[in-house]
Amino acid sequence: MLTTNNTRQKITETCLRLLAIREHSQQELINKLIARGFTVEEIEPVLVEINRQGWQDNRRFGESYARQRMLKGYGPIRIRYELQQRGIAEIDLDSLAEQYLGSWSDSLLELYQQKFDQRQQLTQSEWLKRSRFLQQRGFSTAMIRQLFAQLNLKMSR
Repeated sequence: MLTTNNTRQKITETCLRLLAIREHSQQELINKLIARGFTVEEIEPVLVEINRQGWQDNRRFGESYARQRMLKGYGPIRIRYELQQRGIAEIDLDSLAEQYLGSWSDSLLELYQQKFDQRQQLTQSEWLKRSRFLQQRGFSTAMIRQLFAQLNLKMSR
């Protein structure tokens, strides 16, 4: 059986090794450490110290993660959901979008233009296919409708 100091050291080493690879949220670290057999009671004091030292920061992780997903063409609904899954709730995605994308509308337009041809007359199935793709990427129905209106897309019957 490991001593308390030895356990604490192993948890710290594991955290630092994981954080050297990429940023992690506290929730991700907890999940990975539990999978390695540590208990939450053993993990929490180490995470407090790692956070105090500045080696792990949920805000920094959240902003970094959100920026990466934005630049890959994901929308606010999907990014917010993914952040919540990682234990991050308080990130101003709209400010980050302004900083890195210009706006969500700009990002949506760029994604649409990369993915689809520029036909303006679409069959109903093609219209729905494009809408579903953009929704799965995390853009709201209202944003998609606005984009389609902006591009003057028409559905043939």
